[in-house]
Amino acid sequence: MVQYYRATEVEMDVLHAAFQTEFSDYIIQFNFTMEQFADRFFGPEGNAREHSFVALRGDMPIGIALGGIKTYEGIRTMRLGSLAIDPEERGQGVSGRLMELHREEAVKQGCRQLMLEVIVGNDRAIAFYRKQGYSKVYDLSYFSLNDMSNRNSASDKKLGGVTVSRIDWDSFESGVESNRYFHVNWQNDLEYIQSSGDYVFYGAFHDGKRIGTLGITSTGRISILFVDPSSRCRGAATLLLETAVKELALAKMSISMTNNALMEGFLSCYGFQRDSISLYEMYITL
Repeated sequence: MVQYYRATEVEMDVLHAAFQTEFSDYIIQFNFTMEQFADRFFGPEGNAREHSFVALRGDMPIGIALGGIKTYEGIRTMRLGSLAIDPEERGQGVSGRLMELHREEAVKQGCRQLMLEVIVGNDRAIAFYRKQGYSKVYDLSYFSLNDMSNRNSASDKKLGGVTVSRIDWDSFESGVESNRYFHVNWQNDLEYIQSSGDYVFYGAFHDGKRIGTLGITSTGRISILFVDPSSRCRGAATLLLETAVKELALAKMSISMTNNALMEGFLSCYGFQRDSISLYEMYITL
């Protein structure tokens, strides 16, 4: 008999075992220690044990649904941070019941929408989520620059009086909030950045006015890169990246983003390559 528990009702080692077993045949392989799993999935990823559920057959974990709640782009949102079922238990209704519990929790907590990410090509999962009522809204792409010698540096650009300097969190946050004309995926949102604690922030300035912003980790993971529409083509984005590369001694960089042809064009010109893995962002309005 399968029993379902809120994640606060079991120990972390049970949740970790459920995650590792259920993702054993996943497209992307995970191999986290229990500490790494807890730090990542109940840390910056934004999941909470009180909003997550696990399925057990006897003492054996056979399914897990991680959930996290936050105000996301102005809407109280429950995200499905992970849904994983033991391969031998699939097709038995376990995933459906976990999704019911997930949705009931969202309604109970006053959420107005559900969202999740799923890998493009995982057709079984995509069909399941569509059956649950989810619809694809955004394409989430990943880009990497692993050979820094291939980049087009600032020396190749007309910088037009643009300067770059570090800014603090408050200045970074206010700049992002005042330029919310573009969609930011969950893992690049401000709460994620703030809870990660490994970011450096830069501003690009022209005639004393900030025209661009960069949020990047010390290892080169970019979460925020934007330039005001009226100030583009002055080399601001290039100089932001070049400053980070020099100051942080970066050996590589990466970025994820949704549906942004202009940014994709810039990244391609700079030297980034599109990764083979991409995701769909799917939503339900409650």
